[in-house]
Amino acid sequence: MITIPLIDGPVAIRGALDIEHTPNGLLPHRLPAVARAQFPDNHTARFDGQPLTMVEAQPAGVRLAFRTAATTIELEVLPTKTVYKGASAVPDGVYDLLVNGRLAAQASTPAGNTLILDLPARRFHTTPGRSGTIRFTDLPAEPKNLEIWLPQAEITELIALRTDAPVDAPTQSGRRWLHHGSSLSHCAEAASPTGTWPAVAARLAGVELTNLGLGTNALLDQFVARAIRDADADLISLKIGTNLVTSDLMRLRAFGPAVHGFLDTIRDGHPDTPILVVSPILSPIIEDVPGPAVPDFDATTLRFRTLGVADDLAYGRLCLTIVRDELARITAQRADPHLHYLDGRTVYGQQDYTELPPPDGLHLDPAGYQRMGERFARLAFNGPFA
Repeated sequence: MITIPLIDGPVAIRGALDIEHTPNGLLPHRLPAVARAQFPDNHTARFDGQPLTMVEAQPAGVRLAFRTAATTIELEVLPTKTVYKGASAVPDGVYDLLVNGRLAAQASTPAGNTLILDLPARRFHTTPGRSGTIRFTDLPAEPKNLEIWLPQAEITELIALRTDAPVDAPTQSGRRWLHHGSSLSHCAEAASPTGTWPAVAARLAGVELTNLGLGTNALLDQFVARAIRDADADLISLKIGTNLVTSDLMRLRAFGPAVHGFLDTIRDGHPDTPILVVSPILSPIIEDVPGPAVPDFDATTLRFRTLGVADDLAYGRLCLTIVRDELARITAQRADPHLHYLDGRTVYGQQDYTELPPPDGLHLDPAGYQRMGERFARLAFNGPFA
């Protein structure tokens, strides 16, 4: 087996905005270092929901791309698996192998660190573990483009890539699509990394994906806007609103200017790039009632409920209905020919909720994310992104 360099070599690490050198190897990040320096160290500070240091390092949409005639591929990794205290165990993350763009094999490893997250107590700690090796065998012997997609909800340090034949740089294909959103774009509940709805949509549309879906952390932060501003992208979509309601972060007075500021910052780096603003999908628990939404553990089942009451809307608190109205108004007001609006309920609405309800009250199951990806591909890439 040949050890292939993971940096300054033929392997492309796609979908990451930064690569950190660690004592073990390389750690892909979905936010650059300058952005990570501008939010608290969640390993010591209190947090609301999932720590941003955790979710931005979970490699949703990150994959290794290269070209080789190898028949055997090994990837040594040190995963960090998240366990929610009081909930049932989460299965080991899945590594998807794509051969010439088609899913050819899947693998997992039980090895790795364990991050135990106690949401009600706002505490977490990490138990160290050992590295593991993902192995794919019996691949076609002819030259081919390979992609190894990393588990979307497991922080994954890359230690070594080994093959039984030399490796060349991959071919580049498709426009570059950057998507930002909440946990409903991060898609931790998808069956595998290519089953997240942005990955499904990207495959159907033939585009190269960067997924900035940040669970509980799509909050119109300016450091995220600057990261998008500075990223290479031909198409940008922004799914805005769900986390602002579930976290009860801001009032109506602050929401409009924050959206304008977020868009202004992105436009500084992408003056003519098509931008699609996507409002929240249907979520009945916060449609007409404000947040915050909190976990409600019942035995081993995690569900969410809201603590808000409808009367609070009179004091400027936000629900999804208000957010959608404001986003439609703002995008129309800006009169930007390259700025478009998509009502999230056209991607997942009442009929979808009836047929594929979210198991925990907020997040979809694999079939729901598959439907979202197919629907978004049809609406966006035959419309504003055509």
